[in-house]
Amino acid sequence: MNIYRKILVAIDGSKTSMHALREFINFSKSYNPDITIISVIPPYDGDLNALWVNNIDSSIKRQCDTALSDALKIAKDADISVSAVCEEGEIHERIVDFADSGNYDLIVMGKKGMSLIEKAFVGSVTSRVIGYSRQDVLVIPFESKLSWDNILVATDGSAYSEVAAMRAIEIARKYKSKVKVLSVVDVTVEFMIRAQEVYNNLVEKAKDITNNIKAKAFSLGVGAEPIVRDGEVYRVILDVANEYKIDMIVMGSLGKSGIKRLLMGSTTERVLGHANCPVLIIKP
Repeated sequence: MNIYRKILVAIDGSKTSMHALREFINFSKSYNPDITIISVIPPYDGDLNALWVNNIDSSIKRQCDTALSDALKIAKDADISVSAVCEEGEIHERIVDFADSGNYDLIVMGKKGMSLIEKAFVGSVTSRVIGYSRQDVLVIPFESKLSWDNILVATDGSAYSEVAAMRAIEIARKYKSKVKVLSVVDVTVEFMIRAQEVYNNLVEKAKDITNNIKAKAFSLGVGAEPIVRDGEVYRVILDVANEYKIDMIVMGSLGKSGIKRLLMGSTTERVLGHANCPVLIIKP
């Protein structure tokens, strides 16, 4: 994946984050990118006059040091050279600021297994990193494998999904990957029955979108299979990913500002929450 040369991997010492680190390091052996591992100590919001604050700070710092020590061992065992840094502050802010100041290309994060309710909300740190960062973000679920053999790119014809599609094609070109291009007609069965002509027009538009991306992929020597389905968007994306045994889902992220950055959008969050395979969020 040498389209990404400088990568920031965020860990917190959990099995989830260490799995993501291990998967990315093992995957990147072939091209040896510049990898930095970051762990962030959250600020203490309790009574600053309390006698035990120093002990709390020391304990948290030890956790950070332990996480980075374990991470460096993973890299050493894989014979990969990495750097590591422990930062302090609001976790998502430090990750985003560090990525910006260091001109990183990609942020890698893990994702734990979650309950049905939690799956609708990926987690405040992950959501905020995706919302605020300028970098693409790769989210690797626990126990999933990182591979680019079979890529699914979801598109709705927007400029953001167009960027995502071109990035997926770029990756596929380098790794000789298979690409599925999916556009979903988000309508109910009742709508299909009551407004057949409108539905047919939406389907034709979706076909045009996917065929256009297929043509662009073909012009770059990449084969792409267009797929048009109807239903609730995130469910269709997940169903197609399972049906075709997809290794990686690629999606675009809306450019947002202010508080809106905290809300990635229900489709993106739900795909991230429920996907069993890694998801790559492409920034405009």
